[in-house]
Amino acid sequence: MRFMTTPDNASGTPETPAETAADAAPAPTGIAAQDWAQAATDPQYRAAVVDLLGALAYGELAAFERLAEDAKLAPTLLDKSELAKMASAEFHHFEQIRDRLTEIGADAAQAMEPFVAALDGFHKQTAPSDWLEGLVKAYVGDSIASDFYREVAARLDADTRQLVLAVLDDTGHASFAIEKVRAAIDAEPRVGGRLALWARRLMGEALSQSQRVVADRDALSMMLVGGVADGFDLAEVGRMFSRITEAHTKRMAALGLAA
Repeated sequence: MRFMTTPDNASGTPETPAETAADAAPAPTGIAAQDWAQAATDPQYRAAVVDLLGALAYGELAAFERLAEDAKLAPTLLDKSELAKMASAEFHHFEQIRDRLTEIGADAAQAMEPFVAALDGFHKQTAPSDWLEGLVKAYVGDSIASDFYREVAARLDADTRQLVLAVLDDTGHASFAIEKVRAAIDAEPRVGGRLALWARRLMGEALSQSQRVVADRDALSMMLVGGVADGFDLAEVGRMFSRITEAHTKRMAALGLAA
């Protein structure tokens, strides 16, 4: 899935869903209090980070490709130019992660390869049929992945955490999507029902795909269930997905759609 973020704040206003737990996390401890040089002495942790960055890198590359494709569906030249600008920002995010993988001695292409089939499969199964479905997918569907990465970032070493959070910065798509979708619903209210069904489908597909990807990668799954340093335990994984679901409900409200 593509990794477009939405702006988060503590108030949880309709336009900006409430912050995830990672944003309000207490002072770092364990791995999260270390830098990369310290944390990378654990080979299992290093493998988990390479996997994580590989998945994120391919997500950003796919984001660039998909925004460029979505621009073809844009109804106006202004809309087309806005999506082109966002696509450029996503490619810059990809370059940052690719360069970091190279810096830590990993091959970026090899790091991305295990995630290509799963992410391409997700996009094939959730190909939008029109401009509005593409906007909802970018805002709602892809933000689920961003929520997941923000949760995981709280357990990463300081250097890796800084990079992950930086590439999850909003590129402007959130407010753009909200404005366009709300305007379309105001102009034709019945559009809202179709888009609400589409968003619910995206939610199910995105969560299923995230769980499959993690399950297929031993290092990532060990990080989440507590096998690497101070990772999540199984109960925390459940709470994490509950928080992601809650954030989805807030995004639906921001779009004027029923969750």
